[in-house]
Amino acid sequence: MSLRWRNVLLVCTCALVAACKSGPFNLLRPSSPHQQYERKLVNAGLNQSAMGSGWVSKANNLLKNASGIKIPYKETGYFAADKFDGASFKFRLERGQMFTAKLTKQSVNSFSIYMDIWEQNDDGEFKLLAFADSIGSNLQIEAKRSGDYLLRLQPELLASGSYTLELTIGPSLAYPLKAVNRKQIQSFFGVGRDNNSRRHEGIDIFSAFRTPVIAVSEGTVTGVNENNLGGKVVWFRPKGKDYTLYYAHLDEQLVTPGQEVMIGDTLGLMGNTGNAKTTPPHLHFGVYTSGGAIDPLPFIDPLITPIPTIDGDIAKLNTTMRASKSAEISDQLPLQQTETLKQNTIARVLAVTSNYYKIELPNGKSAYVPNKSLVDAKTIKTLKITTNSQSLLDYPDVNAGIKTSLAIGKTVNVIGDFEDFQLVSTTDGKVGWIPLK
Repeated sequence: MSLRWRNVLLVCTCALVAACKSGPFNLLRPSSPHQQYERKLVNAGLNQSAMGSGWVSKANNLLKNASGIKIPYKETGYFAADKFDGASFKFRLERGQMFTAKLTKQSVNSFSIYMDIWEQNDDGEFKLLAFADSIGSNLQIEAKRSGDYLLRLQPELLASGSYTLELTIGPSLAYPLKAVNRKQIQSFFGVGRDNNSRRHEGIDIFSAFRTPVIAVSEGTVTGVNENNLGGKVVWFRPKGKDYTLYYAHLDEQLVTPGQEVMIGDTLGLMGNTGNAKTTPPHLHFGVYTSGGAIDPLPFIDPLITPIPTIDGDIAKLNTTMRASKSAEISDQLPLQQTETLKQNTIARVLAVTSNYYKIELPNGKSAYVPNKSLVDAKTIKTLKITTNSQSLLDYPDVNAGIKTSLAIGKTVNVIGDFEDFQLVSTTDGKVGWIPLK
């Protein structure tokens, strides 16, 4: 970084600190740390500068261009102080799942990474759902609908350091039996019943006759009765939730309407009453909303997939590498709708996940590429300049800024290329782009 650029950043930082201490706030409107930080940039007038406007633009682009992933997911990445860095992820959650994001940071100097989670409405607008404080490490939400969600990470300006992000999903409720065994669940939501005249409105959990069935959260018993299908049943409303739980085919009910229960309290004993008289003892467990029955499995599913390990070299973070061979790349994992990364293409490594690098191409586009497809960006060949006063550019574009002029006959080292340009280094250590001949 040049001395002039360091001085500019120092002046902007001082202005930002002053704004943080004295800038006006709308106390009536709760806001996330990310929104508060952006407001301080505006109050300091930095949103009119290239640095401030670049940070705001990056924040918006992260929501619009999130990487598609499947959870569980883990990556280690690096945010550079001289870049507008950030990371965003798009993934699917099912209603009733509990989503957890764990973020750890490492840096010589303490720095903030703003982490928030969003959903995109049918009209394309983004809605903020939850956020972590700027020094916190965890963010957790219960999915209130099935669909796509987005997680955004963005560091404060002038900050650099590495981070590790771990994303997991699990059930938002406890298991309805004391002994947890996923193999007990043998009949699932939506399967046909009575010659497909109706659909199964819950899941069946099998165990021994008169096994205690328990409350999966704190709440209130709203009904204890008997009907033809469910036999002896208990209705239970978890505290603070907008749905009701249904325990059916009980041999005996051990609670009364209006009773307050705690997680783990026994509600009844498993049986086969109602239309289950010819089946082994089991609990029919259902979840009902104002719109009817929904799949209860995500609410209690004890099966949690382990977080994948990282196999790539984290020493490559924030380094320039090149493609050793043509490779398939995509903005989604597993790789989908792939494009071809040409041999010798230059890329900056943003993060490492499982056996992939997440890279940034010179045009700003990010993608995943198998880590075995990249090598260090070392000299491929030497090239003699044949054009008088050849411009060494700071970006692979004819309109980019000129770093220096290369005299005819000068020899440069070719490191790699991108589209119609080559990345070269000079004998005095300057690195930049020149057009391909």
